[in-house]
Amino acid sequence: MRISRRQFMHTLGGAATIAATPLWMSQAHAATTLTLGHGAAPGNPRSIGAEKFAALVAEKTGGSVKINVAGSEQLGNDVAMLTSLRTGVLDFTINSQGATGGVVPEINALGLPFLFDSASHAYQILQTDIGADLAARMEAKGLVLLDWWDNGVRQISNSQRPVHEPKDLSGMKIRTPADAMTIDIFKALGAATEQIAFSELYIALQQGVVDGQENPLANIASSKIYEVTPYISLSAHKWESTPFLMSRMAQGRLKNAERQAVREAAREAGDLQRGLMQEADKKYLAQFEADPSIKVNPVDRAAFKKATAPVAAEWQAKPFGDFVKKLITAVG
Repeated sequence: MRISRRQFMHTLGGAATIAATPLWMSQAHAATTLTLGHGAAPGNPRSIGAEKFAALVAEKTGGSVKINVAGSEQLGNDVAMLTSLRTGVLDFTINSQGATGGVVPEINALGLPFLFDSASHAYQILQTDIGADLAARMEAKGLVLLDWWDNGVRQISNSQRPVHEPKDLSGMKIRTPADAMTIDIFKALGAATEQIAFSELYIALQQGVVDGQENPLANIASSKIYEVTPYISLSAHKWESTPFLMSRMAQGRLKNAERQAVREAAREAGDLQRGLMQEADKKYLAQFEADPSIKVNPVDRAAFKKATAPVAAEWQAKPFGDFVKKLITAVG
């Protein structure tokens, strides 16, 4: 079920009323209702996965747990939703790597330039102690990791010209999420960066506030970013995760069997979401290449790798550099 911001706030008010209800009146309690927020547009694999998760939870719990889904940043941007999650105002969020990195900075190391061969390769690494380490760090901050979803291999699109080499980015202002790794990558490539909420990105590009941006093809398509950035350059400069997170307080509201059902539903919906992201890369690449109004080009990957090579060394020098080194070694 989708839920608006107004409905969400009304639900919070209702929750306060329920909390004040005498025990004898609440024993025949209805289903536990929880809210999931995310920032993706309808039709995006993240949005489809969220709806699948809600359906699976209802099925696996026999209706004892109901999930209301609010997408398209209805409940605020990713940073705001993480704050709501940590304070118990929000129950779940399928969030961005960059925003989560504001709480657990180590997670941004997953976006080291050209670290993974593919999204599948990244997911394999996250099933090892690398993923367990990150989950423990998130748990310490009140974030319960349910699964690693996929935010895709990132490509560059802009309104000015094809980008073949790093020098082609010179003088451009590129929107990035509030992700320290992505900012470092584009600084290394010679571009200026601007952090703008994803929900405001289309208008910012349309009005020339920024010249370009970086996102997986699925996001470029579902949010129609190609309409205002007709030059799409296949840089594949980084892969990014989409951590599916639950509030520790929401977890405490569930029985053990319901918690297990929620985890199973998150993994099953994650299988769907990851598959859709991989299919989207092929589908939208073909669609963009066939569209005469869009210019798609490969980049000089060797030049991009050379320009961004110093980023790994910079991140290994950070206070959590031991984790960065461990990650690089695990990837091999």
